[in-house]
Amino acid sequence: MFFSDVLPKGAIAVSEPFTPWRGQWRIRGERQSCLPVIEQTQRAIEAAGLGQTVAFAVRLALEEALTNAIRHGHAGDPSLEIKVEATVDASEIVLSVEDIGSGFDPGAVPDPTAAENLTIASGRGLALMRAFMTEVEVVPPGNRILMRLVVDQGDTEGGSLEESG
Repeated sequence: MFFSDVLPKGAIAVSEPFTPWRGQWRIRGERQSCLPVIEQTQRAIEAAGLGQTVAFAVRLALEEALTNAIRHGHAGDPSLEIKVEATVDASEIVLSVEDIGSGFDPGAVPDPTAAENLTIASGRGLALMRAFMTEVEVVPPGNRILMRLVVDQGDTEGGSLEESG
């Protein structure tokens, strides 16, 4: 079973209006510098009343994107800067993570769910981002990832992820 079978990518519901929140950071390429970005984004999601399911999906996608920037984009060099932007509002959550590396071709990343790749350690982060976010775009030359999670205004239950069309 793939993650999208458990929590498919898509939309979440919100029932009350929320003033949009935006965060922008330039951080060192190290795990410790990423924590305030993740925490502030999570607080904005909580303040918007978007629920635990969306908070989990966004946290996972953001952590994976930041980890990829540190490990792959910067080859672990903590002196290199990562640019992060996040917007949370009642209709969508948008995340952008950009490193100063040379980039990568997302088409060259092996499918981690293919039988021959189950033991390969690469490609899972991108697959997780794609599973939990509505849209994931690797912006050429491949050193910036743009992710979007659409909020479903019609669902009155809140906090659930639905398959997007």
